[in-house]
Parts: sequence; structure tokens; C-alpha cells
Amino acid sequence: MGKISKNIKLTGIIIARDAEERISNCVKSLEFCDEIIVVDTGSIDKTTEVAKKLGCNVFKYSKGSFNDWRNFGQSKAKGIYIFYLDTDEEVSVKLKIDILKLVKVWGENVGCYAIPRKNIILGKWLKHGGWYPDYVIRLFKKGSLIKWENELHEQPIYKGKLKYLESAIVHHKEDNLGDMVKKTNKRSEIEGRLMFEAGHPPMTIPRFISAMAREFWFRFVKNLAFLDGGEGVIMGLYQVYSRFISYAKLWEIQITTQNSKLKTQN
Repeated sequence: MGKISKNIKLTGIIIARDAEERISNCVKSLEFCDEIIVVDTGSIDKTTEVAKKLGCNVFKYSKGSFNDWRNFGQSKAKGIYIFYLDTDEEVSVKLKIDILKLVKVWGENVGCYAIPRKNIILGKWLKHGGWYPDYVIRLFKKGSLIKWENELHEQPIYKGKLKYLESAIVHHKEDNLGDMVKKTNKRSEIEGRLMFEAGHPPMTIPRFISAMAREFWFRFVKNLAFLDGGEGVIMGLYQVYSRFISYAKLWEIQITTQNSKLKTQN
């Protein structure tokens, strides 16, 4: 864990890779922090150069996954409080004001704060379909954050009380469907592998149908995705597709492993 400095009260931490086009807005929204750390996880563009010009402390660390990168960032932070932001996110003016107030009067026994995100998808802030408030735990008293864990959908392990803020992070999640499909293909590979390693039951037709039906119900029945118009409907259906692909990748691993065992036995 990094050494805490009395002169640095708040450290902002950014995890980045090949983000030269968007990291500037992210960093500039963190200028209220006493220190900004960028953990570069293997960029081949000018991400690190841009970050250094903006005054960030840049560290290169490509080992592991998001949980490892967040832990590494924490180990380099000198602040009493730490705030995580991704390169496709920005701090709203209201959130900046709230954070600066909090670090002056941090509540007793409070370990961290969860912050809502305004997800901007296909150019529109989606308020339905499960996209808002989309709370993420990002602001910590450094001594309260024990570690981040999980390779995908990383989560913090912390001590102390969790409290919630109303002001939001602005998250520019997806600009176009092409990039979305690429990300889904990559993430579904990891999700399928993790489910297999966790001993997920064999995928069957009823399980496929059940998984997609649950996702459809969550997006359209419970959270009314259609109220966000065409963008909401597209994203609701896309999440059903995304769920299907993850389970299809799991099925593929299960079948490949089963066939491999049969060949070995024969």
C-alpha cells in the first residue's frame, strides 16, 4: 500500500489503455484532486504522453486484469482519500463539489461512497432499462479499501459503512454498435471461461431460453427500456444478445472439453 502524505488529501486514479482520444476530458474533470495517477495497462498509442503533459503521475502495469490494475493504483496513491475514474467517464460539476465537501468532513465509520452513473449510450442518456442509477463504488478512505477482486466486473472489498451520493459520474459508455460488438466478443470469452471454471451446469436449450428470458424481463418489463425510445429498445435487445453470447461461449467450452475427454478415453 502506498505511503499516505499529509500534503495530498485526494488522489484520483485512472486505469487506461489506448485512450489518447478520450483521456484528456477524463483527466481535466479530475483537476480538483491533489494528485492524479494513471495506470497504463499496455497502450500502443499516445495515452501515456497525453497523460504526462496533463500533469499525471503515469505508471505502466499490464499484469493481470482490472482488479489487479486498481489495486496497483491504490498502492501508488499518496492521498488520504482515493477516487477511481475510467477513461470514458467524467466528473460532473455537482459531483466535484460534493466530493470536495466530503473529504473535509468525512463521516465517522464511513469507508466508501457509491456514486450513480449517467450512461450515455449511442449519444443518449439512458434513464431506463436498468441503466440508471447504475451505482459504482469509487470513493474511498484509503485505509478502508482492502482490495479489489474478480477478473471481470471487479468489486472492492472494504471496511466501514457504505454510503450513497446523488450527484453522478458521466459515463460515455458506447458510441456505436461496431465497437460494442467487438467489446462483447472479448468480454464474453472471459465470462464463458469464468463460468466454466466456476463449475456452471451444462448448457441446455431450456437454460439458454431461461437466461435470455430473464434478461428480457429485466430490461423491458421491470425497467421499461422502451421509455428511452429507439436507443433504449436497441440496448435492451442488445443485452439479451450479449447474455446469449456469453452462455454460447460457455457451451462451446463445455462441448470442447467433453469431446476432448472422450477422445482421451478412446
